[in-house]
Amino acid sequence: MIITNTELWRIKMAKSNRKFHKTTITIVVLSEDPYTVHSLASVSNDIVGGDCSGVYTVTGTEELDGKEMALELKNQYSDPSFFRLTENGEDEE
Repeated sequence: MIITNTELWRIKMAKSNRKFHKTTITIVVLSEDPYTVHSLASVSNDIVGGDCSGVYTVTGTEELDGKEMALELKNQYSDPSFFRLTENGEDEE
C-alpha cells in the first residue's frame, strides 16, 4: 500500500499534538461507622465539615497523548469531546 504525501499530511495533522495529564488520588476516610461513598462532593463534605477524618495522597501521575486520553475519558463514561478530541483521540476540527 502506497501512502501519498497528501494522505501522510492528513494523518499527521489529525493526530493531536497536545499533552494531557492523568492524576490518581487515594482518599482515606476514617469514621465511627462503615462509610458509604455517595459522591466525591459528599466525601469532601464529610471530611471537611462532617463526622469523618480524611486525608488524600497523590499516588500517580501520567502524561497522556490524545488517543490515551480519549480512552481514559470513555473509561470514565465521559466523552472525548470534553477535551475537544474525536473518539480516536484526534483534535476535533
